[in-house]
Amino acid sequence: MKKLALAVLILLLSVTVAFAQAKKEKPFQIAAIFQTAIEEPWDGVIHQACLKIKKEMPNIKYEFTEKIAAADFEKVVREYAERKFDLIVGDAFLAGEEPSRRVAKDYPKIAFAFGSEFGPVAPNYSVFDNWIHEPAYLCGIIAGRLTKSNTLGVVAAIPIGEVNRLVNAFKAGALKVNPKVKVKISYIGSWFDPPKAKEAAIAQIEAGADLIYAERFGVFEACKEKKVLAFGNMSDQNALAPNVVITGPVWDMYPTIKFAVDMIKKNAWVAMDLGEWSMMAKGGARLAPFHGFEKTLPPAVIQEVRDVEKKILAGTFRVPVDEQPPISD
Repeated sequence: MKKLALAVLILLLSVTVAFAQAKKEKPFQIAAIFQTAIEEPWDGVIHQACLKIKKEMPNIKYEFTEKIAAADFEKVVREYAERKFDLIVGDAFLAGEEPSRRVAKDYPKIAFAFGSEFGPVAPNYSVFDNWIHEPAYLCGIIAGRLTKSNTLGVVAAIPIGEVNRLVNAFKAGALKVNPKVKVKISYIGSWFDPPKAKEAAIAQIEAGADLIYAERFGVFEACKEKKVLAFGNMSDQNALAPNVVITGPVWDMYPTIKFAVDMIKKNAWVAMDLGEWSMMAKGGARLAPFHGFEKTLPPAVIQEVRDVEKKILAGTFRVPVDEQPPISD
């Protein structure tokens, strides 16, 4: 009996010690740094992935700063590094590119993962991008099949590689099924300017476009007014305009963020290109649900899209990666 009591006491002490150690364990800290508001889809996708990882993994602390001016970018990144965050993520395109790399160099023991069109830098600066050209191609197939005017529109941000490849993939998908298609392309010169995006969409509709790929936020308002169908971008945006948004490329940063956290926890973090985690095969990209359009789209079109989708996932079909500035028809 005494032996049993002693065993129970030892077990209770072990549990108590383990619980105390767990309480003392330093939380894994993630910081996200955004040049735009988190309502902007690109940064919003990263933000949602960080929120999800915080919810699903134990002992995660997450902070973010949004709408950072170019002059303040380095200061904000450095402040998080000074506070010894385990993982610092964000968008480094344009204004954030050089500052984020400078800070990473000064803090080699902290893991940095930034959206960038350039390469990683050893030992700690990794890069990622929204490799959603595959579902963009699928949207092009739908547009090419549905158009009655044989004129499509694309409203995009800035003609850099990561934007160009989405526009070119959409156009390639449309031309694959409908060689008569013409695609009008407008760059608004900003990551987030809804009024300008709406204005560009209206101009395309007036020029004959009857389906528009909204690579930027603001297009749906024009489409609702003019009764034209559209494709979203980055996330499932059907709820913003249920009668307008057929589907769209979805970027899911959760696989990338989870991979980063796992590697850091294993002390296995190295500078690398994380691009593969943003592709369909790894779950980082997909086509948004059709929602109400599931019943109204021609079944043959849906089947055609699903067939190509299966080939992409199986690795038997590769969507071309074309980052050259597209020419508007």
